[in-house]
Amino acid sequence: MTARLLLIGPPGAGKGTQAVRLAEAYGIPAISTGDIFRSNVKNETELGKKAKAFMDAGDNVPDSLTNALIRDRLAEEDAAEGFLLDGYPRTTDQVRELQDFLAGHDTALDVVVELVADPDVVVERLRKRAIEQGRSDDDENVVRHRLDVYREQTEPLIDIYDARGILIKIDAIGAVDDVTARIIDGLAARGIVANAPSATN
Repeated sequence: MTARLLLIGPPGAGKGTQAVRLAEAYGIPAISTGDIFRSNVKNETELGKKAKAFMDAGDNVPDSLTNALIRDRLAEEDAAEGFLLDGYPRTTDQVRELQDFLAGHDTALDVVVELVADPDVVVERLRKRAIEQGRSDDDENVVRHRLDVYREQTEPLIDIYDARGILIKIDAIGAVDDVTARIIDGLAARGIVANAPSATN
């Protein structure tokens, strides 16, 4: 069956880990904006060259270019029967762009999965990761700022999808397997059944 999903959650909520598992469970590609940028830059596509100019200058890639990269990726054959978006949309303009693109292909998002995590738990989780991996961008003040930015930018999106009745909230705290099981149960309640539930075992 097809599944067009969007995964939203704060830094440290485990989106990357869950995206890989869900893509496997539902047999759909996990589409991350970061991966798309890196792939296009590496392959020196026209869009990649434009994106690299912004990235090298330390600037955010503008909506118009991000939208073009996403449209390009969603038009690929492996996304025809479904996909899992991670990291896009990030703004209300991008929400409209995605909606218009999907409507043009007679489809729409099925479910938006919001991973919910207590900020203090997230800070502690990222602090631990910083120590283990020697990362300087997981300093507590930096993390708390990133959480503030996330709330400020993403809450309007959550409100939009909640009003459309396609949002499910999932507790992201706990063992990775448990969180995956919660998401799969939540999606099953919306009629989206995993192809390979064993992928989470």
